[in-house]
Amino acid sequence: MGALQETLVAARALDHTLARQRLGAALHALQDFYSHSNWVELGEQQPHPHLLWPRQELWSLAQVGNPTCADCEELSCPGNLLGFTLLTSGYFGTHPPKPPGKCSHGGHFDQSSSQPPRGGINKDSTSPGFSPHHMLHLQAAKLALLASIQAFSLLRSHLGDSCFSRLLDITPASSLSFVLDTTGSMGEEINAAKIQTRHIMEQRQGSPMEPVHYILVPFHDPGFGPVFTTSDPHSFWQRLNEIHVLGGGDEPEMCLSALELALLHTPPLSDIFVFTDASPKDAFLTNRVESLSQERRCRVTFLVTEDPSRVQGRARREVLSPVRFEPYEAVALASGGEVIFTKDQHIRDVAAIVGESMAALVTLPLEPPVIVPGKPLVFIVDGLLQKVTVRMHGEISSFWIKNPAGIFQSQEEGMGPLGHTHRFGQFWMVTMTDPPQAGTWEIQVTAEGTPRVRVQAQTSLDFLFHFGIPMEDGPHPGLYPLTQPVAGLQTQLLVEVTGLGSRGNPGDSPPHFSHVILRRVPEGTKLGQVPLEPLGPPERGLLTASLPPTLLTTPGPFSLELIGQDGGGQGLHRIAPQPCTVAPVLLELSGPPGFLAPGSKALLTLRITSFSVPQDLDIRISVNPSFAFTSNLSRAHLGLNESTWGCLWLEVPDSAALDSMVMVTVTALGREVSLMPPTHAFLRLLVLAQTPQDQLSASSGPVVTTTTPVFRSSTLVTQGRARGGKAGRPWWGTVGGVLLLLTLASW
Repeated sequence: MGALQETLVAARALDHTLARQRLGAALHALQDFYSHSNWVELGEQQPHPHLLWPRQELWSLAQVGNPTCADCEELSCPGNLLGFTLLTSGYFGTHPPKPPGKCSHGGHFDQSSSQPPRGGINKDSTSPGFSPHHMLHLQAAKLALLASIQAFSLLRSHLGDSCFSRLLDITPASSLSFVLDTTGSMGEEINAAKIQTRHIMEQRQGSPMEPVHYILVPFHDPGFGPVFTTSDPHSFWQRLNEIHVLGGGDEPEMCLSALELALLHTPPLSDIFVFTDASPKDAFLTNRVESLSQERRCRVTFLVTEDPSRVQGRARREVLSPVRFEPYEAVALASGGEVIFTKDQHIRDVAAIVGESMAALVTLPLEPPVIVPGKPLVFIVDGLLQKVTVRMHGEISSFWIKNPAGIFQSQEEGMGPLGHTHRFGQFWMVTMTDPPQAGTWEIQVTAEGTPRVRVQAQTSLDFLFHFGIPMEDGPHPGLYPLTQPVAGLQTQLLVEVTGLGSRGNPGDSPPHFSHVILRRVPEGTKLGQVPLEPLGPPERGLLTASLPPTLLTTPGPFSLELIGQDGGGQGLHRIAPQPCTVAPVLLELSGPPGFLAPGSKALLTLRITSFSVPQDLDIRISVNPSFAFTSNLSRAHLGLNESTWGCLWLEVPDSAALDSMVMVTVTALGREVSLMPPTHAFLRLLVLAQTPQDQLSASSGPVVTTTTPVFRSSTLVTQGRARGGKAGRPWWGTVGGVLLLLTLASW
């Protein structure tokens, strides 16, 4: 059960998403053992003692030449195991072929079950059509349950209660991540970061929102890093105090390189704050950083103390372009963050306000999403929202806000009829008085240029979303997970609504969502509307929809907006924090089933498929940290519905740090000049020390097999602004499943 060890290491490294993935793999294999082997048929009534954390070779295994099953021509095969006391399992499918005399897995999906000896031994279900040993399903399920409880108990004893609850997402694992420009003109910004850090530490100490991970990445020209990570707030504060501005100050700086480093070390679903007064020198990284921010589901906010139209206090090698900050805008849009331009004297106040956005806020959709001169912005407030705030920044000369009752509030600072207005230079914030009136609100802004407006609120009602391709055949029918839709593939949208217990008034029925609106980003043009169908009982909050084929051929980013009603019949609107894009190709990067070991070589596989139009691609690979690698795929020419495969051999040096993460990134770029953005795939791997158990020869290893693939696929298909972020914490299923296990264990 190497996956259980990987779970432990990933959880200690605070990568809880990876830890949950490896935990799922461990539980899958563990539970399959009792369903797919003959452990139950041997009369065993307790879980196997050496599966969770094996320290010795499994005993009493059937060898290659031992016949294990007799022929069975019926669906139900209660007596097809031969009379022996050796542990065995069943073959599945035709690769590898089943040897003479060996058992099959059995059931409708198993092609090997029609070859002598026919039948099978799996206990996956109570149906003889799927499970020849269906009569033993309950016994196998009971042992799988007990073994799963043992696995969770083992993890809890190693991790402690706090880390264990974060692994299961019972308590949030928030982080505080700063990317700091340390050039000579950044003194005020660094002081603002220090003050904001101290404020967050003091305000959230002992609360569920207390950061459990602190990340700091400095940068200047020509360098960036190193990254500093810690779980100790006092160590972070000490390191932050040790930062001093450096000489130089050339424009631009290595900002995106530093941000990429921060993203590699920041836990998912986190906020990252970038403090700088310079444009990026490494703008070529823009697309990759966009995709990585979406893969990590991290929101990036840039606090820039530099007007886009001017430069002060920095040396210049050349005339600066007025669009030099566009890479920041692109990353902010892709991640659901924002770029805020301010001045040195206001940076502390602005940083404090923006820092409050870490506290479980949702962004409300605006109609239209961008300012149109003379036209008000409209947003809907429902009864489940509180602490509504309107934030604006830009060259604003005047504005007004109107509530559903027709009451106005203008730009005068201080307390007004609707709330309190603060101003710091070109940054405005209006905090509405609670409870805000439900209904349609309007904002009218008069300004030079293109001001930014964002409306946020606190609520427990939100949603997560996922994409997938329906898979009807094989041992595990369901959805093949994708991080974004792929052009030419029928794609399902899966929505999980969180906070369904919310009520506007006592006695109201639960809120519900009926459909999804798809809009072009950033224009807000409506691309389509699809109905949502419930999946399972309503209280579970799982909904599904089929994406329209026209969307799967439309280039450019789009947003998802859920529409529904609360228990009182009032309208509900929730929007995903990150935009999505249809990927032109399916890019799959797979790694070895176990972990990486120092001094070893690891084989990774890459598969690229086009389901829409022919593609001519260049393939680029990067590894962080910089391990040596070789690849046999640098270019790919694909016709319609064609695939190409490639291999990547990763060399892990003897000096590789144990219990560390390795990120492999593969990028597919169109060779011709086209509007097709690059497509990215990311794969995170763990470096662990080999144990004697790992070094056993193949001949002495167990012959128990599962239907788990030989390679584990990242299934990360991302491109630029493509990968949709989740609007909250990951699947409830992990927590729900564990609570079910613990409840059953108490019977």
